[in-house]
Amino acid sequence: MFSKTDFWIGLAVGAVAGIFGYKFFKERDEQMGMIAAPEIPLAELQRQKEELEDLIAAQQAREQK
Repeated sequence: MFSKTDFWIGLAVGAVAGIFGYKFFKERDEQMGMIAAPEIPLAELQRQKEELEDLIAAQQAREQK
């Protein structure tokens, strides 16, 4: 049914595909790690929060008119 040559070719193709897949996912994981966890100072986050709360209050005031 299958010859030894077919087995070794299939094994080699599978190994190469596995190596490329591992490399692809490893690079993707590293890129996601850089994007997912930025270091923003707490003071900056609080400033942005206050600005957003002011914008929300202004929008709500316009809608109530």
